[in-house]
Amino acid sequence: MADLPKQYEPTDVESRWRKFWDQRQYFHADQGDAKAPYSITLPPPNVTGSLHMGHALGSTLQDVLIRWRRMQGRNSMWMPGTDHAGIATQMLVERDLMAREGKSKYDLGREKFLERVWAWKETHGGRIVDQEKTMGFSLDWDRARFTMDEVASRAVREFFVKLYEDGLIYRAHRLVNWSPALHTAVSDLEVDNIEENGHLWDLAYPVVGSEQRIIVATTRPETMLGDTAVAVHPEDDRYKDLVGKMVELPLTDRQIPIVADDYVDPEFGSGAVKITPAHDSNDFEIGQRHDLDLLQVIDRDAKMIAPAPEKYVGMTVEEARKAVVADLDAAGLLAGTKDYKVARSRCNRSGCVIEPLPSMQWYVKTEPLAKPAIEAVEQGKTKFVPELWSKTYMHWMTNIKDWCISRQLWWGHRIPAWYCDDCEEVMVSRQDPSSCTKCGKGNLAQDEDVLDTWFSSALWPFSTLGWPNENRSLATFYPNDTLVTGADIIFFWVARMMMAGLYCMGDVPFRTVYMTPIVTDEAGKKMSKTIGNSIDPLDVVHGASLDELLAVAEASGGKMAADKRAARIKKTFPKGIAAYGADALRFSLCAMTLPGRYMRLSMERVEGYRNFVNKLWNASRFALMNLEDYDATRYQQKHGKLESGRLSLPDRWILSRLQQTCAEVDAAFEAFRFSDAANALYHFVWHEVCDWYIELAKGKLYLADDADDAARERRTHSQATLVHVLEQALRMLHPIMPYVTEEIWHKLPLESGVPDSLMITVYPSADDSLRDEVAETEMGLVMEVVSAIRTIRSTYNVKPSQTIEARLRTANGDKRKVVEARRALIEATARVGLAVEESGEHVPQSAKTVVGSDVSIVIPLAGLVDIDAEKQRLAKEIGKTDKEISFIGKKLGNKKFVDRAPAEVVEKERARLVEEEARKARLSEALEALG
Repeated sequence: MADLPKQYEPTDVESRWRKFWDQRQYFHADQGDAKAPYSITLPPPNVTGSLHMGHALGSTLQDVLIRWRRMQGRNSMWMPGTDHAGIATQMLVERDLMAREGKSKYDLGREKFLERVWAWKETHGGRIVDQEKTMGFSLDWDRARFTMDEVASRAVREFFVKLYEDGLIYRAHRLVNWSPALHTAVSDLEVDNIEENGHLWDLAYPVVGSEQRIIVATTRPETMLGDTAVAVHPEDDRYKDLVGKMVELPLTDRQIPIVADDYVDPEFGSGAVKITPAHDSNDFEIGQRHDLDLLQVIDRDAKMIAPAPEKYVGMTVEEARKAVVADLDAAGLLAGTKDYKVARSRCNRSGCVIEPLPSMQWYVKTEPLAKPAIEAVEQGKTKFVPELWSKTYMHWMTNIKDWCISRQLWWGHRIPAWYCDDCEEVMVSRQDPSSCTKCGKGNLAQDEDVLDTWFSSALWPFSTLGWPNENRSLATFYPNDTLVTGADIIFFWVARMMMAGLYCMGDVPFRTVYMTPIVTDEAGKKMSKTIGNSIDPLDVVHGASLDELLAVAEASGGKMAADKRAARIKKTFPKGIAAYGADALRFSLCAMTLPGRYMRLSMERVEGYRNFVNKLWNASRFALMNLEDYDATRYQQKHGKLESGRLSLPDRWILSRLQQTCAEVDAAFEAFRFSDAANALYHFVWHEVCDWYIELAKGKLYLADDADDAARERRTHSQATLVHVLEQALRMLHPIMPYVTEEIWHKLPLESGVPDSLMITVYPSADDSLRDEVAETEMGLVMEVVSAIRTIRSTYNVKPSQTIEARLRTANGDKRKVVEARRALIEATARVGLAVEESGEHVPQSAKTVVGSDVSIVIPLAGLVDIDAEKQRLAKEIGKTDKEISFIGKKLGNKKFVDRAPAEVVEKERARLVEEEARKARLSEALEALG
């Protein structure tokens, strides 16, 4: 047994135990193991990305579950991997190529560019893996997969071909969300609809052969150059006579029809709308119903093209908008303009305005796939935690649209479709074809597009296990038991994994989906590097100076000006971020995870949990200093297991509290109540073990030279209890704080034959034979009495070392018996001479406090404190408190403050007011007691 250093240094400890666990392959799960399996698949982070606080939260919770189940004896497998992240990675490499060489991907060509991407992946792809290891995540690293490795690529092609053969994949010319910045189609889920300031223009379209004009309203006047109709509601009496007639399309030499369609809202504007099927999804649907032409006047660079009039060709959308409005005004056909809130669609990757454009794309028919995925949740085969997310899932799945899976990128899984140049046959194949299956010629060209990244991610729970090949890993670990992921990808990923799993495997991919909250800063704002409120988890672990934080912020770029980002960082972290260690961060994330949509990360609480790590360390140091002569094996041989009959009241009490904590933590983990588990452990270790048990045990652990055999025996039992409680606490804490618990555990004097690592010991479960209601009741009263005496000491500034006299009065005979029996324990702990009375006369100039409903503590103060000086001090403290109450009251009485300040700031002030008023009441009562 070795002593612990005076201070806990996380860096050295974490590095050493990572190597230890890795060398012994404790994270590896064997598919041939007879133990019941438990599996989780890590949501694959972007291969060229870095760990952010959302990753840290989700992965910490997964590691807690995996370590807990592993210690329960389950064959626990946590599958690691990374995602090729098509758009994000390609953008990154393109920017780097342009910055370093001034070249675009087109300058290199597809093959050479892809070589660069693979090289980039090899160089930068290991960063996030190293960060995951730093956090102590016990992933089965031997199984690590990549969404474009050979195993995944085979699965992706099989999935595509299988869907195609079953008639669930098709190619169609439809309107897509086109990102001019990325030069690819993106799905509805990759589009943010943002309300922005804009204008609503009223345009006048002359009716052919008439003096009438139809007024149509639009937020995009440039698209009128591609109009192919004007639509009105069929029941709108204002326009019934005009349906079927033609209008002159201003600024062009075209005439377009007036059509009737139920989609039109007769209450909006004039009740007539312009129809541009090539540039609006609703108009596209109307165009389909009325067989309207599809006239594309905006290209993939968001520039105007023919058949728009030549004047506008080559203009950007913004330039054309201004020109069209000016020309309409000049022609007397601009009927009005007003400010208007526009719902503008923006690409959530690049921020550019999305252009709805007609394009030939590949689609998945989702309705047949969604039906069994809906039924699986309805039947409880997959459950969501918190349950409210099942409603979100069901709403989307019951309103699902076909999924556009083709992307106009180079980096990704290329679509396994080939086109014959001779006969135009389309071939979809598991193997690259050498000749056309129809005409036999070899002039074949593979589709240029790649698959949406989420297409390969949808297969992740089973492609990582070797599907479509049947093998023991797949049989053992599919379905996964749990998926831990963010609610922001419930549609992108969770729903698609459900559909793919049921379609390919005939079973759901996971039994439980736990949705993590979104991590925000303390003000409730989503974390972002571009606005300077993002916190790198590794900065919390290792620490970061202010200069380092500012350098990262400067490099991140973004919408917010660099000086504003810097100012925010200087205000939030004036001294940088201290090094808290991985365990403190992990515990913080668990403790702050509540069932809600958001989690506000408080660095103040992280610091508090770092103090908890230090508290555990210091308590263990004290224990070890008093265990030098303790031999666990000898104790077990002589006494067997701990038994209540041989133990003192504090020993029996702490063992009983240990069983209650075991039960609470186990139940919390089962229900995914991570904060409840963390808080139960915090309370037990800090308040019950450290604040009470260790303090109470000191008297028995100290052994005088002339101690008799009975004293030595009591000490041995207390040592055994202390070791057992500490060792069990370390086991319970280990899934959350693996590093510090492993370090301490190896220093404990444990019996021979224990495992080589804490992480492979058995997780504690409640032992009912050690529950002791009598001990808990008696210790509860002892603690209340001691606490009351300590409070009076504190109120009147009586030194803790000074022995005082106190009277305990109660008419409750049972409580009087307990206090009489435990008088020595109370007197030693509270440093008090205690008289126990049924009742008594009033004692002048005495402090009195009530314990429970029927016990009072009276402490005569005359001779113990300077009464006059104490009166003055208390009066002065009351005066200070009055000023603070007045100050807070004025602040809360200020309507501007209450209306404009963040809700949490106002709530904090209200809590402060309650606290100060309670403090004043206590001080006033103390002053009154002095007469």
